[in-house]
Amino acid sequence: MSELSVDHLLGIKYLKRDDIELIFQTADHFKEVINRPIKKVPSLRDITIANLFFENSTRTKLSFELAEKRLSADVINFSASQSSVKKGETLIDTVNNILSMKVDMVVMRHPNPGSCVFLANHVDAHIINAGDGAHEHPTQALLDTYSIRERLGQVKGKKVAIVGDILHSRVALSNIFALQLLGADVKVCGPLSLIPKHIEQLGIEIETDLRKALEWCDVANMLRVQNERMAVSYFPTTREYTQQYGVNKQLLEDIGKDITIMHPGPINRGVEITSDVADSDQAIILNQVENGVAIRMAVIYLLASKIKK
Repeated sequence: MSELSVDHLLGIKYLKRDDIELIFQTADHFKEVINRPIKKVPSLRDITIANLFFENSTRTKLSFELAEKRLSADVINFSASQSSVKKGETLIDTVNNILSMKVDMVVMRHPNPGSCVFLANHVDAHIINAGDGAHEHPTQALLDTYSIRERLGQVKGKKVAIVGDILHSRVALSNIFALQLLGADVKVCGPLSLIPKHIEQLGIEIETDLRKALEWCDVANMLRVQNERMAVSYFPTTREYTQQYGVNKQLLEDIGKDITIMHPGPINRGVEITSDVADSDQAIILNQVENGVAIRMAVIYLLASKIKK
């Protein structure tokens, strides 16, 4: 397979297994590039990319921007908090105004689920979903599964526990789709109040006991509690949440197996994960960050190859 089967990266659920394998192969190449003394390639010198972030983001935005610059693309950064969106301008009008500047690709984060699909149906540009509400975050799932493959040799047959706030997490849903597509076994673990009601319809088992989940898994992907998405309280106190669902060094030593620890960031140190775990050899959190740039370079490069000049 030499090109993606899709024209946009809207969500993992639109990808085939071959698409993910192609993205991984391309990322392998770019990982070599970003570890060279000269980290730039001229691949996208004539491509213009707009980064539209309607929600706060630090890591994802920086990662995309770095990926675009490593590929020598022209980059426009757009922040909704300083834009005409505040004056009531619609999403379509905002994007069309940006596209009239001859933009080829749009990377968008938006609080509304489905906003990227809506955009792809209405504007003439390649769209990359950088997170739509609590729905999907496809590049995060790609970098997570890529990081598992790098650490454990392959994803197929591995047991992955996604722990924490599943209900409000776009990372969880995209990871479930990607892990299943690549043949991993997946369980979710957390308080029932933070697990979506229909998740079992995806063929996912629920485990409410963290120790049992850790004894079962090869990889634990620790998600933070997304307080900013909560209008009501989903558990009594942060301290109680940490006692039941926080991973610390003592717990891992008690279980006595080599579990790979992941976290999409930002980490609430001392809540879902302690510093001694986050900074340990078992954690691949910084590898995920590095791999994020390579994966985003791969996605941008493969979608750019579909642009008709």
